[in-house]
Amino acid sequence: MHYTVVERELELKLILSPERSIPVPARLSYRTDDPYAVHVTFHINSEHPVNWTFSRDLLVEGVFRPCGHGDVRVWPTKSEGRSVVLMALSSPDGDALLEAPAAQVSAWLERTLRVVPPGTEGEQLGIDDALDQLLAQ
Repeated sequence: MHYTVVERELELKLILSPERSIPVPARLSYRTDDPYAVHVTFHINSEHPVNWTFSRDLLVEGVFRPCGHGDVRVWPTKSEGRSVVLMALSSPDGDALLEAPAAQVSAWLERTLRVVPPGTEGEQLGIDDALDQLLAQ
């Protein structure tokens, strides 16, 4: 099956306290065969990268206003005069607060929205085609 991947390498900050943060290399990725989701992969002092997957809509909205609840919360803010997006992730393994440059996240999201415009995600999955085939039998 053919699908498109939209990726972006960027540096996030892992915020340890109001005074301390450490840089974390990360990759944002979006695949048209999983059109509702975005994937964030980052390395934090571990052999294996940490992968998080959540709704693209959540990240799109989180660039503009606070959203999400539970495991993933996203909201915009300013840090040292720059626009940033904060992502609070919580899992049984622990919690992380990550800061991403808003301009880079927005530019990457715009690329994903050009590949799969909002509201057309279902078409990417070929559900309609599969249903047509099923009903035609």
